[in-house]
Amino acid sequence: MTTGPAFLGVERSLTGRRWQESGGDSRLALTFSQRLGLPEVVGRVLAARGVGLADAENFLAPTLRALLPDPFHLKDMDKAARRIARAVQGGEAIGIFGDYDVDGATSSALLARFLRAAGATVQVHIPDRIAEGYGPNLPALLCLKDAGVGVVVTVDCGTTAYEPLKGAAEAGLDVVVVDHHEAEPDLPAAFAVVNPNRVDEDSPHGHLAAVGVTFLLVVAVNRVLKDSGWYQGRAMPDPLQWLDVVALGTVCDVVPLKGVNRALVTQGLKVMAKRANVGLTALSDIAGIRERPDAYHLGYVLGPRVNAGGRVGEAPLGHTLLACDAPLEAAEMARRLDGYNRERQEIEAAVLLEAIEQVEGRPDDGLPLLVAAGENWHPGVIGIVAGRLKERYARPACVIALEGGEGKGSGRSVAGLDLGAAIIAARQAGILKAGGGHAMAAGFTVARERLDDFKTFLAERLQAQLTGELVPVLELDGALDCAGCTVDLIETLKQIGPFGAGNAEPRFAVSAARIVKADVVGQGHVRLILVGQGGQRLKAIAFRAADSDMGLALLRSAGQTFHLAGTLRADSWQGTTSVQLVVDDAAPAR
Repeated sequence: MTTGPAFLGVERSLTGRRWQESGGDSRLALTFSQRLGLPEVVGRVLAARGVGLADAENFLAPTLRALLPDPFHLKDMDKAARRIARAVQGGEAIGIFGDYDVDGATSSALLARFLRAAGATVQVHIPDRIAEGYGPNLPALLCLKDAGVGVVVTVDCGTTAYEPLKGAAEAGLDVVVVDHHEAEPDLPAAFAVVNPNRVDEDSPHGHLAAVGVTFLLVVAVNRVLKDSGWYQGRAMPDPLQWLDVVALGTVCDVVPLKGVNRALVTQGLKVMAKRANVGLTALSDIAGIRERPDAYHLGYVLGPRVNAGGRVGEAPLGHTLLACDAPLEAAEMARRLDGYNRERQEIEAAVLLEAIEQVEGRPDDGLPLLVAAGENWHPGVIGIVAGRLKERYARPACVIALEGGEGKGSGRSVAGLDLGAAIIAARQAGILKAGGGHAMAAGFTVARERLDDFKTFLAERLQAQLTGELVPVLELDGALDCAGCTVDLIETLKQIGPFGAGNAEPRFAVSAARIVKADVVGQGHVRLILVGQGGQRLKAIAFRAADSDMGLALLRSAGQTFHLAGTLRADSWQGTTSVQLVVDDAAPAR
């Protein structure tokens, strides 16, 4: 649904979106500025983010003291914490079964570090994406049992693993599920299920990533061990030392950066700046991070490298690096992950090209989603490709890797359309062999002969969620001239960070800028030089845009005037810092 006039009159941009000014009470924005001594632009952005006056101070300076909930408010937390504490005290080996993505790697590394620091024996299993698939599987669980493990904690998975957990329970293995994915009314046969998104859960913290739920588990177990006297004569671990790992998983799982998530990431970035985690330090060095890390580095520099092992290389490698304390071993693992990431980029580019050709080769059927399926596409990149399609076409997208009689699929959604619920409904209806997820992302397995049924079912479910026409909208926080894009403005806006899902980086339109230079650099990036109405020059770049409608229009635009929408970034070179606009969208200035 669209409201109000189009911002700067842009009804349809070069990416097909309608520009709209972010909402927010202008009187509240002024109150923020006056009471908190903030620049007017910061007050305006806070109001647009829906921050209330009573919450403003915690938003601008989020602390765990103010925002971290009591772990025991979650159902089954007491049961889970006491079972794990009993295993620690009794010398019982504890197994960890983690997912192969960043949230899973950080969750398993956090839990392993804590348990070992508390004196436990730990064995970790990260499944191979292709050989084992997502989530707990009975053979792996039984292998852990045969190795002497008495209790297994699944992290970032397990909520819908009915058959494997039933088999584990029958074999006498206690399984504690620590997860955040959407649940069904029936829970698996686990010893405990700690998940703020259980159907019967009334926790207000359903936005936590799995690593955030795992952090609460660590705090809870630590408290039980302390109260029982376990740490008399032993050093008591301080969970705050591992907040760098928590921040990485929280940002990379694209959960809303609000409430406790803001505190976890804000404090985690401070811990990361100390470079105490040997694995993260090695990965930062090989990735070329020289400045103080922020959420951008987590989501776009470190996260993809941690993910790369699970996508195209060695599934346990991300976890092993994050749990490593040996500098030489960490440097070698970081080098391997960096190589896997380059390989992943090449595979992703090839699959994306085929998916775009497939999507654009079909007539627009008016459905609120895109589905692309290909033979022998690598399952490790389909989630990323789905995200690229979603960004390019502003619709939910599902990408399916076909092999033999079935396909492994991954989907990404847009705000307002709950893809995870639709995927779960398709599985419950018997259309999918397996499937689950949350509002913005989901994974599934579908038989080849049910592909058309799946597409029809999903389209109907998503269409039913719409309250009006699906009009892609780009929300903007205001308009600037080139002269207003300053380093001081960037520093001022940092007060609202960290930025990510639920707290988008402020996006502005640089209005009526004349393009005096446009060329292609790197891997399909469009580089621009802009001149404002007062003659001020500004650098700009549109990443991976050279073959898009927007990129082609910009490359042919020398001398023309455009409105360009995007985010402002500091650009340091040879001791000089200037400003660069990272372009998300553009429209001719008429």
